[in-house]
Amino acid sequence: MDKLNKKELSERDICSKCITPALFKAGWDADTQIREEVALTDGKILVRGQKHKRGERKFADYILFYKPNIPIAVIEAKDNHHSIGDGMQQALHYSDMLGRADAQESLPFVFSSNGDGFLFHDRTITDRAVEREIPMDDFPSPEELWQRYCAWKGIEESRKPIVEQDYFYDNSGKSPRYYQLNAINRTIEAIAKGQQRILLVMATGTGKTYTAFQIIWRLWKSGAKKRILYLADRNILIDQTRTNDFKPFGNALTKIQNRQAEKSYEIYLSLYQAVSGNEEEKNIYKQFSPDFFDLVVVDECHRGSAREASAWHEILDYFSSATHIGMTATPKETEDVSNIHYFGEPVYTYTLKQGIEDGFLAPYKVVRLDLDKDVFGWRPPKGMKDKYGNEIEDRIYNQKDMDKFLVIESRTQIIAQKITEYLKATDRFSKTIVFCENIDHAERMRRALVNENADMVAENRKYIMRITGDEQEGKAELDNFIDPEITYPVIATTSKLMSTGVDAQTCKLIVLDQTINSMTEFKQIVGRGTRINEAYGKYYFTIMDFKKATDNFADPDFDGEPVQIYIPRADDTVVPPDEVDHEGDLPTEYVLPEDRDFEPTQSTEGRITYVVDNVPVQVISERVQYMDANGRLITESLKDYTKKAVNKEYASLDQFLKTWTDIGQKKIIIEELEKHGVFFEALEDEIGKDYDAFDLICHVAYDQRPLTRHERAQNVRKRDYFTKYGEQARVVLDALLEKYADSGIENIEDLSVLNVPPISQYGTPVEIVKLFGGKDKYLTAIQELEQQIYNAA
Repeated sequence: MDKLNKKELSERDICSKCITPALFKAGWDADTQIREEVALTDGKILVRGQKHKRGERKFADYILFYKPNIPIAVIEAKDNHHSIGDGMQQALHYSDMLGRADAQESLPFVFSSNGDGFLFHDRTITDRAVEREIPMDDFPSPEELWQRYCAWKGIEESRKPIVEQDYFYDNSGKSPRYYQLNAINRTIEAIAKGQQRILLVMATGTGKTYTAFQIIWRLWKSGAKKRILYLADRNILIDQTRTNDFKPFGNALTKIQNRQAEKSYEIYLSLYQAVSGNEEEKNIYKQFSPDFFDLVVVDECHRGSAREASAWHEILDYFSSATHIGMTATPKETEDVSNIHYFGEPVYTYTLKQGIEDGFLAPYKVVRLDLDKDVFGWRPPKGMKDKYGNEIEDRIYNQKDMDKFLVIESRTQIIAQKITEYLKATDRFSKTIVFCENIDHAERMRRALVNENADMVAENRKYIMRITGDEQEGKAELDNFIDPEITYPVIATTSKLMSTGVDAQTCKLIVLDQTINSMTEFKQIVGRGTRINEAYGKYYFTIMDFKKATDNFADPDFDGEPVQIYIPRADDTVVPPDEVDHEGDLPTEYVLPEDRDFEPTQSTEGRITYVVDNVPVQVISERVQYMDANGRLITESLKDYTKKAVNKEYASLDQFLKTWTDIGQKKIIIEELEKHGVFFEALEDEIGKDYDAFDLICHVAYDQRPLTRHERAQNVRKRDYFTKYGEQARVVLDALLEKYADSGIENIEDLSVLNVPPISQYGTPVEIVKLFGGKDKYLTAIQELEQQIYNAA
């Protein structure tokens, strides 16, 4: 095919007629090694008010796999009007995504092409030119690139079977997302190279358990690891893992329970507490020989109080010859404890911020409410007694004291009112978690919410439940709360039990009335809302904050790469994270066998919690914060945000008007502004539904008086604009003008409007177009009609 013909081809034609044949010639298999138009992301979810929409997805033109789910190269295609290297920077971006999230270990082989040849960017080269052009018929074969890939990674020939082991497949159609591929492949490669301690950091809701399953499956099937121990510290985590992601292991899988060590299985799931205890004879893990397991996977490896951490350390120390993989959303890095010190630098990190940017995790908005007694403090009158006759200690009580050392009943009541107001304004069946200071606080909050929602409780008493570690009935409802198909409970009050490991896919509201001193705990709590469930309308969630906990969003430690600040001293032994207790964790003496939600009603110092029932509390400020384009929380009205977004694209009214007038289809401008976060539906809700996008923009961004669509349509009719057309064409234009008045400019720009009543009653699209003298003249008439609509005169 000569170059002149290529100029007439679209980008997809270049792919099908030039690039794909070149790949076939080089020996690449269409079914298992070549994937075209691969969606890497789902498109970021943008939220304004109660409206949401998805941004653009990222697509790679080609990803080449040595074996399914083992990518080694990216190709970006352009049409022949572009140069051979015009797609290279885009291809390099995709190769970064398909390597490490920090782009320091991207896919090594990157290509761009316009059909004339390939520009080849080879990251494995260090002693000569990294980029060079190669002919279309000289594309490298799969074996050639794979050999170079393994050499670059340092994978020895004897270890290749581990790296080449297939993923698990079934008929469900489920396949790993790009970041899961990264985590799985980086871990397998690290183990193939002999690494014994491995850390994976993946944000809550990104599928850590599924990732762990694929890692274990490939290692088990390849024979690299024959017996595997998977440790977690919640029964619900183990049970979910057993019945869901790990189900394909079948009869090779068992759960260690009843303190029995069966040795005939290959995959073992266990609670830390099920294999260890305070007494030596209860440490049943010692019934296994130290070399019984050759792989130990530690889920939520940041977790645990001092007592739990000690058991955690003992188990890993006992099976020290095994490979240890730690998985967490929130690696703990303090001056005293460190995940990185034990496991090493993460082999892969996928953050909350990146998950939201890619559209795999739900974004959030924050409603901050400040209460007067929290902000200004409260001091009791001299000699005042609480409702139980205890004389209240004379001092100033502030926010940190509330519901720990001082209970103001009206404060609990007003919080319950605000939660109920929000749900009534949105959806009273939105799954809601209210995080309280302790179990006593959770019970009082349950009671206050029941009184505020008496109508819903009358329909079903389980509308509101306290779900804490000490109360069996509420605890038994946890599975029902997290099941999207089960309506009740709707509202759960808790303290610690639901802060981690609870897969609440449809949770839309998280209420923070808890002092949170630990960044790890804060990240875990936020993670309860980050899952998306489109089938149940869950695209984003709201955090209602009464304790300024969301100040943590401004902390540089909130997201991103973990930074180790734990510095071991010369005489230190290697101590896994959480070997020491620290502020924010539960006291050791309140840890029960399986679940951690056990704070006392009064402080560990024995101080009384005073309860007062005659002190008024009121909200003194309330504001809504959104995530901006950079993932930062901003306090801004919808109008202010829109004005800023529009002015960034169009610095002046004149510039906007010129662009609006010159452009062929107005929907191009509308769609472009929507990509930058302008929500026209939300603006319509706030300003009025009778205005189209043009007037909403001019009014909000440039303070112009808006005209309704019907006013603009009437102005056009007054000008006798239609007289230049024939009678039947005038009737069609008048019907189109009425269509604009009813539903907006986008609807008359599309030729499909000719198939819609009442326009369709004037003939077929072909017949209607002929009334104007053909398609080109019809489109010209539409452009002139739009000019008349937006004519200021």
